[in-house]
Amino acid sequence: MKLKVVKLIHSAIIPKYEHSNDAGLDLISIEELELLAGESKLIHTGISIELPPGTEAQVRPRSGLALKHQITVLNTPGTIDEGYRGEIGVILINHGKKPFKISKGMKIAQMVIAPVIRVEIEEVDSLTDTSRGTDGFGSTGITTNI
Repeated sequence: MKLKVVKLIHSAIIPKYEHSNDAGLDLISIEELELLAGESKLIHTGISIELPPGTEAQVRPRSGLALKHQITVLNTPGTIDEGYRGEIGVILINHGKKPFKISKGMKIAQMVIAPVIRVEIEEVDSLTDTSRGTDGFGSTGITTNI
């Protein structure tokens, strides 16, 4: 399976797996900017992609940026649909208390290619009963025996 990548600008860096068993390809900034505390911005990567048929790309945060600097992907996971051919952008937000500098060539997010299951929509009058039913949002309780 192949992911086709076009560099939209010469200095863009093609995504790659850092290790042979990684799930995510690193996405790299082509910009230099500062992300103030509480601020979010669209960061450009300078690439566009053609996904394999029946897949999507999910843009996810980098754990090191989240842990060390409270920088994360705002709409995580961001979905890139198979038919999209525009530039890949990453919406980052600074949840920290200090400004964060993004530099050219910095790894800002990871992109995971995943299969997509398409379903037929069927309107019905009711749904099958389950043991959980309509219980949600904390309905299973909190575990305290650790």
